[in-house]
Amino acid sequence: MRVLVTGGASGLGRAIVEHYAAAGCRVLVADIAAPAALPSGELVYQRLDVRSEPDWAMVREWCRVHWGGLDLLVNNAGVAAAGRMELLDEADWDWILGVNLRGVVLGCRTFVPVFKEQRSGHIVNVASLAGLMNLPGMASYNVSKAAVISLSETLRHELAPWGVHTTVVCPGFVPTNLGESLRSPDPVLAEKALDLIRNGRVTPQEVAAQVAKAVAKRRFLVNTHPEGRAALRFKRWWPSLVERRIVKSWRRTTSELEAQDTRSGRSRV
Repeated sequence: MRVLVTGGASGLGRAIVEHYAAAGCRVLVADIAAPAALPSGELVYQRLDVRSEPDWAMVREWCRVHWGGLDLLVNNAGVAAAGRMELLDEADWDWILGVNLRGVVLGCRTFVPVFKEQRSGHIVNVASLAGLMNLPGMASYNVSKAAVISLSETLRHELAPWGVHTTVVCPGFVPTNLGESLRSPDPVLAEKALDLIRNGRVTPQEVAAQVAKAVAKRRFLVNTHPEGRAALRFKRWWPSLVERRIVKSWRRTTSELEAQDTRSGRSRV
């Protein structure tokens, strides 16, 4: 199998690369930064800024020349953000939507014609549980990931007549280097997010194995964490209970944010 993984140099992307390499697949590691070292196997690195159409075109051409096509596109590259709505400026929104959403859109738009011509292929879009739960204090991140889920469900049906399959992955917190990219105007929210990432209980390798299993079984939704699956069940069947818990948790966080604002001299709204 011919596999392309964006953000494949580190974190979850690296785990997916290693999983498919160990399975004997040909893997293209596409990332804006080169990996420190590649695991053994048939792997190649190509620089890719997922926000750049010319970069995507070069990667597609590489796949055409060297592989004659592609079997699996994993749109994994992503960044993290947290912050109250009124503190997120235009640059914050442009940045996260550029990577998390536009990057996925460009990847799909680049390779859908290839897959249609082949009448085969599989797209994996890595979203997040955040795009399903939409918790407060994470508006820009939630929106970027919810949009990826929506895009994936659209493509699932749109591409099916050509034998092209789609999977969307919605991980909870996974202990990776995602926190290194995190931007936030709210130190309280940033620290909470970093702590959750550091203490994630499902490893990148476990998520990678779930992704590969979903691709093999042509499964659409991968909700990787047991607590994530439970949260969605509660949200569906006992929404008022979930709402009360969110309100209670956000009230505590709001108190911490107000104390933060007082210390920094920021006016309280």
